[in-house]
Amino acid sequence: MNAEHLFRFQTLDIYRAARELAQRVHCARIRDRELRDQATRASKSCFLCLCEGLPNEGAAMRHKYFVEARNSLAETVGAVDLAAAIGVMREEDADAIQALGSRVRRMLTALLR
Repeated sequence: MNAEHLFRFQTLDIYRAARELAQRVHCARIRDRELRDQATRASKSCFLCLCEGLPNEGAAMRHKYFVEARNSLAETVGAVDLAAAIGVMREEDADAIQALGSRVRRMLTALLR
């Protein structure tokens, strides 16, 4: 994307990390249909809730979207952890997603303060 046309929130580290998280979940190619669906929907929801909350000027609405993003993040890492545990995704992919999830969680926690 041309940086000249980005919204301000698209330049934030949390935006980029959450987008990368969703991308990695999608590319992980989880072999269990149900877990793949849960993980990809949750990672997309985390990213999109963040996109709704970041530009929002109302404190209550920002909080609502950030809580939803945090909840979807937890679902994402849970689905990925289970997928790795039952052997339907590569452990390396799960580790990378877990690390990104921890990074996004720290940033979301700071936004919720």
